[in-house]
Amino acid sequence: MQCLRCGACCKETEMLLANSDIKRLEKKGYSKTFFVQFDSEGYAKLRNHRGYCVFYDNGKKRCRVYRERPLGCRLYPLIYFEEKGIDVDTLCPARNKWSKEQIAKKGKKAIKLIEKIDNEAKQRRTTTFL
Repeated sequence: MQCLRCGACCKETEMLLANSDIKRLEKKGYSKTFFVQFDSEGYAKLRNHRGYCVFYDNGKKRCRVYRERPLGCRLYPLIYFEEKGIDVDTLCPARNKWSKEQIAKKGKKAIKLIEKIDNEAKQRRTTTFL
């Protein structure tokens, strides 16, 4: 799917980060304190600045780290809904361009990513509280 560069997915983002995302962005020279926010459950999330992801350039309508963007951003517009599992985000204007086959294929990757992120958050909680 071709990104429309509308910024809908970057606005007030709640994108979860895997440790591999954090390491990849740190390798590019970004400080973890600049782009990561940890919640009380140990989940790492992208920070927002002025209502958008810290890496979104609202003037140019583009991601500053597109090639190094987090795995969740790569899988978007697939997101996880607690009620129904993996589905296409209704906020994305290009949501109708996804076939059922694409959703199923990328959905498997999304589930693996969610499991990985859950395990990493659990590990943070156990090491923080020891």
